[in-house]
Amino acid sequence: MIRPGRRSGLLALAAAVAVLAACSAPPPKPTATRTPTSTPRPTGTSQAVPAIPWQPGTQPTVLETGLDAPWSVVPLAGGSALISERDAGRVRERLQGGGFRDVGTVPGVVHLWEGGLLGLAVPSGSAPTQLYAYLTTADDNRVVRMPLTGAPGSYGIGAPTPVVTGIPKAANHDGGRIAFGPDGMLYITAGDASNPANAQDVSSLGGKVLRVTPDGRVPADNPFPGSPVWTYGHRNPQGIGWDARGTMWASEFGQNTWDELNIIRAGSNYGWPEVEGIGGDPKYTDPVYQWPTAQASPSGLAVVGDTVFLAALRGQRLWTAWPKAGAAPVTVAPFFDGDFGRLRDVVAVGDRIWLLTNNTDGRGSPRAGDDRLIEVPLTPAQTAKRPG
Repeated sequence: MIRPGRRSGLLALAAAVAVLAACSAPPPKPTATRTPTSTPRPTGTSQAVPAIPWQPGTQPTVLETGLDAPWSVVPLAGGSALISERDAGRVRERLQGGGFRDVGTVPGVVHLWEGGLLGLAVPSGSAPTQLYAYLTTADDNRVVRMPLTGAPGSYGIGAPTPVVTGIPKAANHDGGRIAFGPDGMLYITAGDASNPANAQDVSSLGGKVLRVTPDGRVPADNPFPGSPVWTYGHRNPQGIGWDARGTMWASEFGQNTWDELNIIRAGSNYGWPEVEGIGGDPKYTDPVYQWPTAQASPSGLAVVGDTVFLAALRGQRLWTAWPKAGAAPVTVAPFFDGDFGRLRDVVAVGDRIWLLTNNTDGRGSPRAGDDRLIEVPLTPAQTAKRPG
């Protein structure tokens, strides 16, 4: 990922979701005044996968080819999957037996460099009826929900309803990952929109992890009263997931030095732009692991049991992180170094993972068949690599 210089101008946004007027005075350092509820226990298929260290197997299978700048893939209970194509604003359905069909184009998507149609999510359940999408518009980044009509093999989307609006947009650092947590709430990663001051301003939705109800309301147990802000001090987080213990993990792009793997705790300040990587300053929450930017640039993140997988763009590899009892320290190892080019997303599908390549987005070097959806079986990790 290109890491551009800082852009001037501080955009102050309402914490709830609406845009407010810009302010010139530096905001006071926020203080979390609510005590969040205890960490929710995970639900769904992840409980069926043993919480042991896993690693990719040696026989990946290319499931599909010919995708155009794909960004997010969501496997569905019926056997098909939905994939977003960033530049075209299009949602495609990967059929259970293989092949694609167009589901529809999300209205209002404006593509500019990193912006466009980004993350997709569906609430947990056997028959999803709503599709959530993070998109860039002419005015902002936002999350919308759309009726998901039809059935596997014939899905369609209806008119969008706004869920969260007013997230700062820019050509770079748009965040864009969305996921439903084990508590049923919707979590959203928002980049700093190339304005680092956004990250430390709790009244801005930029440079944050946000948490809202499925219809966009602020949960009563969020750490900042009336605000969707869950954590702040982020530069450009693009991956989130929960392990078998309910711990929330996030991947984050650094500037020029360190990319990060973070454990996300409500109300915490992760330091950007005052700190990049591990700073050792007690005012900020340090990452549990950091990489040189050339080795990672992590986007999508998936958790299988207790094993964290990160898809690396510039690093062109899949990173595996094995925590110790769901916490730091972690042991990491790279896989598929350069084999598939840039990796945008990784998702868990039972005891397998799917990888989404990203070589056609204008920054990669497309190969025959790009971009591709790849299935990788998992195997217990080698004993020597397990965290001690």
